Amino acid sequence: MTQTEAQLEENLITRLVGLGYARVTLKDSAAVIVNFKQQLQIHNHTTFSDAEFERILNHLDRGNVFDRAKTLREPMNLVRDNDERTYIEFLNVEEWCRNQYQVTHQVTQVGDYKNRYDVTLLINGLPLVQIELKRRGLEIKEAFNQIKRYEKHSFHAARGLFEYVQLYVISNGVNTKYYANQRKQSFKQTFFWAKKNNSTINALDDFTDAFLEKCHVSKMICRYIVLQESDKVLMVLRPYQYYAVEAIIDQVKNSRDGGYIWHTTGSGKTLTSFKAAQILTQLPKVKKVVFVVDRADLDTQTQREFNYFRKDCVDGTNNTRALVKQFADETPLIVTTIQKLNNAIHKERYSEHMAALKDERIVFIFDECHRSQFGDTHLRITQFFTRAQLFGFTGTPILEKNATRNDLGKRTTKDLFGECLHQYVITDAIRDQNVLKFAIEYWGKLKTKDGSLIDEQVAGIDTKEFFDNPDRINGIVDWVIQHHNRKTHNKTFSAMMAVSSVDALIAYYDTFKAKREAGLHDLRIATIFSFTANEEDKDADGVIGEPNFNVEAALNTNDKKGQHSREKLDAYIADYNAQYQTNFSTKTNDGFYNYYKDIGNRIKKRDKDNFDEKDRIDILLVVNMFLTGFDAKKINTFYVDKNLRYHGLVQAFSRTNRILNELKSQGNIVSFRNLKANTDEAILLFSNKNASETILVEPIEVYTERFNESVAMLLSIAPTPDDVSHLPSESEILQFVKTFRSMMRDMNVLKSFAEFSWADVDISEQTFRDYASKYHDIRDQVEKDKSVDKISIVGEVDFELELIHSDEINVAYILELLATLQKDEKDGADENTIKRRRQQIQDLLSSEIQLRSKRDLILQFIEEQMPKISASDNVTEVFAQFWDAQKHAAFESLCHDEILNIDKTQALLGRYDFTGKPPLRDDILAIMETQPKLMQRRQAVQRITEKLMAFVEQFSGVAEA
Repeated sequence: MTQTEAQLEENLITRLVGLGYARVTLKDSAAVIVNFKQQLQIHNHTTFSDAEFERILNHLDRGNVFDRAKTLREPMNLVRDNDERTYIEFLNVEEWCRNQYQVTHQVTQVGDYKNRYDVTLLINGLPLVQIELKRRGLEIKEAFNQIKRYEKHSFHAARGLFEYVQLYVISNGVNTKYYANQRKQSFKQTFFWAKKNNSTINALDDFTDAFLEKCHVSKMICRYIVLQESDKVLMVLRPYQYYAVEAIIDQVKNSRDGGYIWHTTGSGKTLTSFKAAQILTQLPKVKKVVFVVDRADLDTQTQREFNYFRKDCVDGTNNTRALVKQFADETPLIVTTIQKLNNAIHKERYSEHMAALKDERIVFIFDECHRSQFGDTHLRITQFFTRAQLFGFTGTPILEKNATRNDLGKRTTKDLFGECLHQYVITDAIRDQNVLKFAIEYWGKLKTKDGSLIDEQVAGIDTKEFFDNPDRINGIVDWVIQHHNRKTHNKTFSAMMAVSSVDALIAYYDTFKAKREAGLHDLRIATIFSFTANEEDKDADGVIGEPNFNVEAALNTNDKKGQHSREKLDAYIADYNAQYQTNFSTKTNDGFYNYYKDIGNRIKKRDKDNFDEKDRIDILLVVNMFLTGFDAKKINTFYVDKNLRYHGLVQAFSRTNRILNELKSQGNIVSFRNLKANTDEAILLFSNKNASETILVEPIEVYTERFNESVAMLLSIAPTPDDVSHLPSESEILQFVKTFRSMMRDMNVLKSFAEFSWADVDISEQTFRDYASKYHDIRDQVEKDKSVDKISIVGEVDFELELIHSDEINVAYILELLATLQKDEKDGADENTIKRRRQQIQDLLSSEIQLRSKRDLILQFIEEQMPKISASDNVTEVFAQFWDAQKHAAFESLCHDEILNIDKTQALLGRYDFTGKPPLRDDILAIMETQPKLMQRRQAVQRITEKLMAFVEQFSGVAEA
């Protein structure tokens, strides 16, 4: 017999009571508030009058989740009834075990809708951990979606105490995950807990014992939740990050040794090292913590986050003197670059100021230490600071096999830092769904003018001549132009392209530019390279050269090649300035560096809600820059035409494997060189001997076979799309939903392969779209049922609608078909042709998800306006007039029905169109001619917001058509 959700809930509560939680029955939000007062009094060893407690509630009921997380951690200066002042503590963050712990369940709270929450953990009476359960066999993701509904519908009610939740836990008994309270995250940002050896703890009972134990969960809240100021969100460390920080703290407390952390690229090393630095500054025996990065990595967000933590701790200037001053004063945390640190301890003019620190206990943390620590600087640091402890973070350590020899000999990461304190390799991260697999395609062959194929392996002695052959580069550019939309989901994502040298880059850029000017593509290509030193590949030893921003040193050089490269780069920057309305140049070091930072920010910020797609970069063309240490979630494709090996290969490929959403199912690698042996060798070195199956996406044949198996299953459930509407029971509807969702997931991967063809699968593209429309109809009905609290087994699945998003079929495409239909009718085409054209348009309007909000109006245009269009009329112009009239009528109707100020509403929609940011509560209230009563305000604001967003969705994207 399957365990019910109620049984699962009761077992969890019993286990929590066994761990020391006091069980308490709190039926509604009023009871939660009464209990909160009692627990807060116990925690603060006092009592509060009703008036005093009201002041406390008013103090707490301010701001969003991020603001409240700050309020939770800060004592309140309470004015007592006798005018005395006292500090009230909501959470003991220093001695986190010394708090009051309770567990309750089935709290009912009424907001916009009535909701009842499963299990709530209260600390000092505040709900700080919310646990949502699904019975065994149901999808854990639906518990995540349920919390999303609670966030929208009711957590804000009753003084907003549930907006103090810091951690969510979701479970179906078999699988259990946790995540921080952050409304904009996707299910991809939920985590399994694990043991120190990275073995995951899945079952709810085991998770409860390990994670929800009172002291541990308090420690996670008090120490290991990060309040990220840049985006105003909460982040919680994953288990491997937790164990890494704990290991470093233990090492500093109990030994004088250093060590290094091996966490695979893309797993969040910067956050881990940030938290380690933050905690180490609080240890009394540590004089200073110095966080060291390469200048290229000192991006805007890194600087901002550290400065929020400790004001002015980031040494963001080019002046080493400022760094020396920080060493001399009481600054506990210094964030600086490896270049200036080297100057501070190496230049004689700073020696007097630095001498006092030689024997102090200073902890150095090096980010991406595989790059920065294999020259003279490491030796200088260890010789200068006699009591220093050095810790390194790397995703690809230098091991015996990939170590290179320099003037100081052949050294590994272990030689420099000591033992590996914690390891989390790429196979661990893929298993935990913290990074993506790679889908690698090799296209290493060139067709000559006579039609024969030449492989690079038999290209002759002069491989450079072969690789830099203009015909070859031209062919590769044509391939990228042909397949880029497929790889990036119609430019939803960006790509990087790495080539072997500056000369090759110039050839590629000029070829792309010439083809764009010829109207062969509309891709936005940006580029940057160091013209002061040759970035060419040598022996592909794994080392990716570090960016050189010292352009002033090259301005007076007589190197003709360098001057030519600089002139070319100036021209490419001019193209960039024209494209993005910027004003960068190579005239100064800062100008060149700011150009570098702008490119990075433009790609990094593409996943933000307010990003404007006109600012996107489609392909970033580089030699070495941005191939290591650069994290951007919206990069999903990497084109490579250069030799890569060992850590350089893994670093470069890993630009594509950041988790984002369901649409980004893998990192696409397209190699125009035969790097298979190097790839296999690198995977073996940085993971384990059986890693290839874990790290690489299966070949296209596997996905094709699996997709066709699902097609057969689909046709057995509903032989035609129309049959979906007549499925007799919920269980059969659920079977259809799960089968078609599996097909969507596989199709999402299949379409990324260049060789994919609909002819290879057992369903036509149009029929697939027709089933997709029925799938969407079911989802719409489920959402309606949920709004009236109707229970449905189909409602327990996630529909993953992003997987059926397509930008190919839009209003512009429909207008092209209508224009073709008009021409056929004008030219007297046969009846069957005209009938086929009309049916094609009808099918697309019925099946294409993106046109659902516009479908009725387009059909109205076809039925009412098309018969009136003369042969001389332009369909697009007539449609634009019709659409404007409909838009105007819909807008006036909306303003009339909701009693909105027309001018203010137009201005509000204009701001939304410009910024992409949905209107806030106060924005909606400002456009209302009549203000609703206080108790009705939230529902009115939500209703009007939804109507405005529906209006925008219905009429958007047509002006551009």
